[in-house]
Amino acid sequence: MKTATSANEQHRKPGFVDLFTPKLVTVLREGYGLGHLRADAIAGLTVAIVALPLSMAIAIASGATPAQGLYTAIIGGILVSLLGGSRFQIGGPAGAFIVLVAATVQEHGMDGLLLATILAGIILVLIGLLRLGTYIKFIPYPVTVGFTAGIAVIIFASQIKDLLGLTLEGKEPGPLLDKIPVIWNALPGTDATTVILSGLTILIIVGLKHVRPHWPGMLVAVVCAAAATALFNLPVSTIGSVFGGIPDSLPVPSLPEISFAKMQAVLPNAIAFALLGAIESLLSAVVADGMTGRRHRSNCELVAQGVANVASGLFGGICVTGTIARTATNVRSKAHGPVAGILHGFFLLVFILVAAPLASFIPLACLAGVLAVVAWNMIEKHAIFTLLRSSRGDAAVLLTTLLLTVFRDLLEAIIVGFALGSVLFIRRMSRMADVESHTPFVAEDLADSTLVAPNSDAVSAGDPDVVVFRISGVFFFGATAAFGSVLDRIGDTRRALVVDFSAVPFLDSTAANTLAGLVQKVRGRGGQIVFCGTKHDIRRDLFVHGMKPPAVHYEADIDEAVAWLDRRLNKSRETASVTTESHGV
Repeated sequence: MKTATSANEQHRKPGFVDLFTPKLVTVLREGYGLGHLRADAIAGLTVAIVALPLSMAIAIASGATPAQGLYTAIIGGILVSLLGGSRFQIGGPAGAFIVLVAATVQEHGMDGLLLATILAGIILVLIGLLRLGTYIKFIPYPVTVGFTAGIAVIIFASQIKDLLGLTLEGKEPGPLLDKIPVIWNALPGTDATTVILSGLTILIIVGLKHVRPHWPGMLVAVVCAAAATALFNLPVSTIGSVFGGIPDSLPVPSLPEISFAKMQAVLPNAIAFALLGAIESLLSAVVADGMTGRRHRSNCELVAQGVANVASGLFGGICVTGTIARTATNVRSKAHGPVAGILHGFFLLVFILVAAPLASFIPLACLAGVLAVVAWNMIEKHAIFTLLRSSRGDAAVLLTTLLLTVFRDLLEAIIVGFALGSVLFIRRMSRMADVESHTPFVAEDLADSTLVAPNSDAVSAGDPDVVVFRISGVFFFGATAAFGSVLDRIGDTRRALVVDFSAVPFLDSTAANTLAGLVQKVRGRGGQIVFCGTKHDIRRDLFVHGMKPPAVHYEADIDEAVAWLDRRLNKSRETASVTTESHGV
């Protein structure tokens, strides 16, 4: 007995362990040697080189300081890899958050942003612990492509000012429709030096990608731009002139101003951060899985993202999420496991401790050029063209999500896009469901349905009072309207029915309720009804809705069901005949 209990515990335990054990633990259990450490160190350094300019650029575009971007990359890089459920995920600030973070800073200030980041982290932890990570991945593909492209458009629009060196009167508007006329009016003040610097940055990044694809193009561009600015004393805005440089150490953790009213005010922003962070991080983990053949643990990953966001907020950082570009770089750099992500965070920390004064010479035009390239790369051009050609439904979801992201709100775009995609999917699924029947009545009255005679000798030779029809496809609320009219009319004209479920993989409560109404109608006028081919789960659902023997008889297949009905009908006729003869006598 003790042995059996132990075996049962061993059988149950891996499911829980797989759900919340960090991938780092799994990698260390497999055995971790110097060769693995060397590979992870090279990969971590490569990713840190990519993350260094990106982290500062994303933070500046979000309305934060470049130092906050580096804090986020350090905290996110270490904690996401230390606690996460993906072997290769790299955490840090992401371009997808620029719009939401900038809007939060404008509306609630920096304290509001930090509080929203911490609350988003708590929400992500709860989502992971409640095992809801699987459902986050149900966002339709056209929605993710649409909102990613929309975010890219907004990111590029937010960098036009720094790309051209424009001086705006007052604060730059957030909404695109408000921003366009302000930018247009400021175009006469375009600064030639800034344009040349941002243009050269873009040319270096794009050129090196084609000529030397293994070189860190973004870092090379930033170093060249900073060196040119320092050597020639170029009259352009730099990190030093605008932000006073970056600190040479991490700040002491502290809580932002917290009150019930403040929490209530920033809660919608926190929910948006959590939702976008969950989508972005799990998409990034899926990309890593596709590149490596591994499988991530969704809920463990969300818990790690939540902890990282809480810690980032305490250290004065912005939102942390899984970053697709840096994660892909980590994989291509032949990382062995999560240690690469941890080392990437420590390499960035070394930069702050050692080379912080050099960051003062980095021009904002250069970082704007970096983000312009990032925005272009975010737009999945091939995916957009494919979806536009594939079907009107996918094109509608894609364009709706993209336009709402650009002109309305990101969270609204995701919700509307998901709802529209779900409705279109329901419509497609309802069209895939068919009713097959050998009854001429049905074929005449339902020209829109696909009606095929079931292959059964018993049906063709059976009693004319018996109608047999097969439901094929998912029988759910989207298909019950068409099926209901068929079932009702068959039930009105026939003494006995056979319903074949052998081609039904699933039915929902609406479908079960429709069938229960049919059973009640047939039984109410003394008829017989047989269900056949029901799988265990389907039969259980039918029983729950009251369709049990003797109200409904169950058989294994159509032949047995028709044979059973023939016997019952013949017996009824014999009984009726005997009764008639006795009355005649």
